[in-house]
Amino acid sequence: MKIALTGASGLAGHHAALAALARNHEVHAFYHSRKPTPKGLNLHQLDLSEPESIVGPLLELFPDVIIHAAAVSSPADCDADPERAEKLNVALPRRLAQVAHHLGCRLIHLSTDMVFDGQSGTPYRSTDLPNPIGLYGQLKLLAEREVLEHGVDEATVLRIPILTGNSPSGTRSVHEKLFHAWAAGERPTLFTDEIRQPLSAANLGELLVELCERRNLHGIFHWAGNETVTRHDMGLRILKRFGLPEDLIQAASCEGQRRASDLRFELAPLVGKLKTVPISYEFQLDEMEVPAASRQWYEQTSGRSAAPVRLKKGVDF
Repeated sequence: MKIALTGASGLAGHHAALAALARNHEVHAFYHSRKPTPKGLNLHQLDLSEPESIVGPLLELFPDVIIHAAAVSSPADCDADPERAEKLNVALPRRLAQVAHHLGCRLIHLSTDMVFDGQSGTPYRSTDLPNPIGLYGQLKLLAEREVLEHGVDEATVLRIPILTGNSPSGTRSVHEKLFHAWAAGERPTLFTDEIRQPLSAANLGELLVELCERRNLHGIFHWAGNETVTRHDMGLRILKRFGLPEDLIQAASCEGQRRASDLRFELAPLVGKLKTVPISYEFQLDEMEVPAASRQWYEQTSGRSAAPVRLKKGVDF
């Protein structure tokens, strides 16, 4: 299968590329400045903030499926440059959907749990009414609608939560950002009442490739890990995983703040239909490695080696 992949140098795109290559698919990776690292990719350097730039290459490639993982994924970055965020998070997926429909190829578009306001008190189903409370969620919701309108039967929207794992840059996932802050002498504040359902980027990559191979699955779906934790508990368990003191983070409440406090997902109907299964946060911790830029700080602070160590083997379902 010929797969066109955007965002191949990011956390989600990197693991999608690894999973696709492992299944012997032909992967054409589109990137802007940071070259994707997996060997075996066909590389295409483009500035995707100009959506028309990808049209010609896609028409020439004639892929079987497009995995769209590129985005301005930080809410703060969206607020700082809303014009660029609109191009990448709305105009680009709209154009990809139009091209996919023209070619008759699949489009798998990554969205976010932040299309919801986190106030329902129960896990969100894919049919629940979105109500984003920030610009990032608003743009991602607009993108979903554009993708489904222009992609027609070729489009699949996959909403995902906060990602864990190891990124090529060492700066994209939860534990990598924490390590960066600790090495800089910071003490991050994590909320004790902000509930999340973290997802392994490697598990997401496997799921994306399986969705590529299942042409009958289109529409909106949710995917996440199988364990819900608070932001603060996520941090505590990362500290324990790496043998670091608990006082490196501080606890706070998000009450009274404009934040989505509970973004749990209902994972049906994908669970049970696919071979890929959600994994626990405990297993996700096992996947985490000390980012290269923080290894000296870590070894000095913990007295441990920063070399990757696997705490357990096998998949924890």
